[in-house]
Amino acid sequence: MGTGSGIQAVTAVLKHEVEHVLAVDINPEAIEAARRRASDAGVLHKMAFKKSDLFEEIDGRFNWIVFNPPYLPYEEGLPDPTWIGGEKGCETIERFLGGARDHLTAGGFILLVYSSETGINGGGCGYNWEVLEEKTLFFERLYCARLSPS
Repeated sequence: MGTGSGIQAVTAVLKHEVEHVLAVDINPEAIEAARRRASDAGVLHKMAFKKSDLFEEIDGRFNWIVFNPPYLPYEEGLPDPTWIGGEKGCETIERFLGGARDHLTAGGFILLVYSSETGINGGGCGYNWEVLEEKTLFFERLYCARLSPS
């Protein structure tokens, strides 16, 4: 979800145990970039690509959903609006979490990247959160968490 350049989708599909990856983004240019990356990596046959605003155009259930969302709060003059996750920064993540449960298989997981700037403290929203890694960068702390429905 939010595949961007496709680096995470291609990395996932290169794992031996992964049979197929659906790369989703709202931006058609991101979908094309992901398609080129998959082609360059020789894994185009194991991937599908879909333009969608989160789950609006998505059917089916998945074992894993990987989401590296836009998560920064709105700020006048932010150089790249693709980083903005809403007024507070967490709105896109909250919308995603609201729809993700309906697209996970039983026992499925979400891998989510989020920032200390979003105001999300790594819990709630009907999910069990396990922070797998955290890293300080510039003005924020980034987290990678595994979520499962509670």
